[in-house]
Amino acid sequence: MLSAILSYEFLQNAFLSGLIIGVIAPLLGLFIVVRRLALIADALSHVALAGIAGSLYLSQTVLFFAPLNPIYLGMATAVGGSLLIERLRGAYKNFEELAIPIILSAGIGFGAIFISLAKGFGSDLVGYLFGSVSAVSRQDLGIVLIIAVVVIAFISIFYKELFALSFDKEYARVSGVNGKVIQTVFMIIVALVIGASMRIVGILLVSSLMTLPVAAAIQLAKSFKGAMLYSIVIGELSVLIGLFAAYHLDIAPGGTIVVTSIVLLLLVLGWNKFKGKKPTRKVRGEFV
Repeated sequence: MLSAILSYEFLQNAFLSGLIIGVIAPLLGLFIVVRRLALIADALSHVALAGIAGSLYLSQTVLFFAPLNPIYLGMATAVGGSLLIERLRGAYKNFEELAIPIILSAGIGFGAIFISLAKGFGSDLVGYLFGSVSAVSRQDLGIVLIIAVVVIAFISIFYKELFALSFDKEYARVSGVNGKVIQTVFMIIVALVIGASMRIVGILLVSSLMTLPVAAAIQLAKSFKGAMLYSIVIGELSVLIGLFAAYHLDIAPGGTIVVTSIVLLLLVLGWNKFKGKKPTRKVRGEFV
């Protein structure tokens, strides 16, 4: 595959995009998992599916949308879904988790409607659902790169605030952290990462790349920063092994990346059981 990467631009795009996503998806996923909001990634990915299906349908029926990259509308709907989740969480103060299935259901509903109106974009949609190496363009790589810069800059600047909000909301509030604004921006960035990852991992599998490496990492790490490092390493291994396997077996890259993540998680769990390690729990920023 290495010689093929040097020869074909689409493989270069897929390889570089995968490496970038392997860093930023688990990086954000750690904050999501610690807050026990893992299903948010699933909800936003289904909203993005509605946007992609809607964009493909509009490209057939409205001339203006014909040249538009479907990923843009997918990202836009994911961002809109993230804002609606935050609004609904505020409306259901004592039942905040209801916001997630509401938005997830809406995404599935609108997605099903646009898919039922399909007239020949079935093959294109499959590439978005499960990922497609050959479909990754320079434009997609550029989008992923820009979003990666935004993610790393945001986490670098607001790391302390995000950490405080993840482990002790009351302390963060007393310390003057504007939790509502930071949480809203965080959700928008999560939506953008999900939208940018669609080409490589696929809409239905992108949430797995945000949670599975983290699930393995918190079994190995003893601190939050340690979990962050482990999740990135496991995410990168999942992407690299998955892409190589997908290329040689000629199968969807998203599926191989996710299966690789599951295998790595099972290996970690097996190793911990062999060592006799107790179940992981979080205590004041540490995993014990």
